[in-house]
Amino acid sequence: MIFRIFEKKELKNLFEILAAHNKVVGPVEIGKDKQCNPIYAFTEVSDFNSIKLDYTTTKLPAKRYFLPFHEDLSTFRIKDNNWQKTIDYNADRPLIFFGLHPCDINALNKLDKVLLHSVFPMPYYVAKRKNMFIIGIDCVPQPFCFCRSMGSDTALHGFDMFITNLGTRYFVEILTDTAYNFLKNIKTEEPKEKDHILYMKSAAERNKKFTAKVDTTDLAKILDMEFQSDVWKQWGDKCLACGTCANVCPTCYCYGVEETVDINLKSARKTKMLHSCNLIDFAEVAGGHNFRPERHSRLKYRYYHKHRGFVEAFEESLCVGCGRCGESCLAGIKVPEVIASVRGGKKR
Repeated sequence: MIFRIFEKKELKNLFEILAAHNKVVGPVEIGKDKQCNPIYAFTEVSDFNSIKLDYTTTKLPAKRYFLPFHEDLSTFRIKDNNWQKTIDYNADRPLIFFGLHPCDINALNKLDKVLLHSVFPMPYYVAKRKNMFIIGIDCVPQPFCFCRSMGSDTALHGFDMFITNLGTRYFVEILTDTAYNFLKNIKTEEPKEKDHILYMKSAAERNKKFTAKVDTTDLAKILDMEFQSDVWKQWGDKCLACGTCANVCPTCYCYGVEETVDINLKSARKTKMLHSCNLIDFAEVAGGHNFRPERHSRLKYRYYHKHRGFVEAFEESLCVGCGRCGESCLAGIKVPEVIASVRGGKKR
């Protein structure tokens, strides 16, 4: 890893260089909530001044750019009495993420384990992921963030460069040669000892702002022991089974595939759509049998996938602690409260 320092005004120059021939996505303010707090979202940007690098968190994760909710996998049509198949990976143009928080970078790293580095990688995800350039930036901890408990408050890999605000200048960590070559186009310098000290102080101050916590000690074992706990029924009675949690989660990747054939039998389409394990038809099979007809069963298996099954497979939780699910849940179900109740044996 290489470290550099540059003046804040140089970041705009870097943006213009990147945006000249690439699609750039960054956090922008799209409105206000009922308490007049700004609402942020990732969207394509062409003006550096529209990017809000001091954003708190986005309502939706960056997932839709590499794992979209609805995606055509292939199309078919008849021409000259022969079927012709067309596949579009929708990754023809490099995509640059300008300002991704550590939790969202770590979410990508977790998805990579399943969709990129597995025995059978998903080619549509692979094409988009390998066509990305990521600029990370330190987050602004919120009361609902428990990413420090999940070890996702810092990112060690999964980005090209990572910038930290030191007041009048940026401290940048360079992880790839592509990032190094881009930075040659702006004025940078070697960080001095005082810059490293400021960097460490900045990290220490940010860490103090994390207030939400989840006790992950022996969590997988505790989940094994509490599989039949009445706590799950209590939370299930509260759950609306709407699937909002999966929609806003940066690591949920379950999907279904639907095939449609035009009525004239001259064309067809195969489409992938993201699914949620909380929806009533998630475990329904041909013939109408449902393996998980009850809400508490579906909610429980969502937690077991995140904090038990993924841990067994990859020795880490699938949850990054961004807190989006709890903030968006219409029933007010939050991960720290659920985990605490399972550990304590009662709903809190």
